[in-house]
Amino acid sequence: MDLDLARKILAEQPFSRLLGARLTAFGDGEATLEVDIRPELLQQYGFVHGGVVSYAADNTLTLAAGTVVGPGLITSGFTIDYLRPATGEVLRAHAEVVRAGRTRVVCRCDVSTVSVDGDETLCAVAQGNIAVIESKG
Repeated sequence: MDLDLARKILAEQPFSRLLGARLTAFGDGEATLEVDIRPELLQQYGFVHGGVVSYAADNTLTLAAGTVVGPGLITSGFTIDYLRPATGEVLRAHAEVVRAGRTRVVCRCDVSTVSVDGDETLCAVAQGNIAVIESKG
């Protein structure tokens, strides 16, 4: 699977379109997804809602898996630890494959925020188990 196909798959997800998610890097066991932080994605304290942070981790874990096993994947489970409130201009999730098997791919993901000055702050870490639901060919 290449970057263009991965972007097409992301664009087919209504929720990803709603959030304005964009795939900025894809290949060699890694993927990076970004979402611009805007008021409607915040919770009552002014931080990015945990559901948005989880979405970013979930999709990026699966996208990273897709770099090594192709499309036809679905998240079978993941854990996330929120380290600090997410504030800034951009939410950035970067995932990498830990181990790719025939039916499961284990990945880990760092979710950071990017300030207007370009400084990154780690706000969550996640690990996921991605199920292969379709074979490559």
